Amino acid sequence: MTANDPKQAESEGLTWVSSLGGPHILVPQSALPYWHGAPRNYPEDEGDYGRACSVPGYIGLIRVGPAEALVKAEPSPTTFLAERRALISWVGAYSEQELVDVATEVMDAESVPEGEELTYTVDEPLILFDSAYGHDDIASEEHLVIDLAPGRYTVRAAYVEHPRAYLILVRFT
Repeated sequence: MTANDPKQAESEGLTWVSSLGGPHILVPQSALPYWHGAPRNYPEDEGDYGRACSVPGYIGLIRVGPAEALVKAEPSPTTFLAERRALISWVGAYSEQELVDVATEVMDAESVPEGEELTYTVDEPLILFDSAYGHDDIASEEHLVIDLAPGRYTVRAAYVEHPRAYLILVRFT
């Protein structure tokens, strides 16, 4: 792979958001103050984190204050490929580069397996983080700002099993 390879450029500078074992969540920026994560007395009180954990499947929507948040239930390290409007979660691969290469190859070939689908309206930047954390912890923890153009998106999530990598792919179209 050369420095001018577009696939190489797609994986450079990616931030990966890990998880303590629970789901990731994408909360609209203005609704962040309403997210409190896992309470100190978890699991006696499940709090917001428990609501995120109750989402079946790979993706789902829950209320966070006046907004809807998108839960990505797979806890694997996750990043966002902005030029593809896609989240990828690392289930199994030898390297970050190989995972990104497989994800882009699958999207380019339009060979994404059937999966889950929902409709989600985006009005402002979304903050992706481990749902165990409350809004006060976001600044000091791994997170991503995902800035999609405002609009209604079809969000599709699928498990991708490829000879070189395994991943969860979540696309906004």
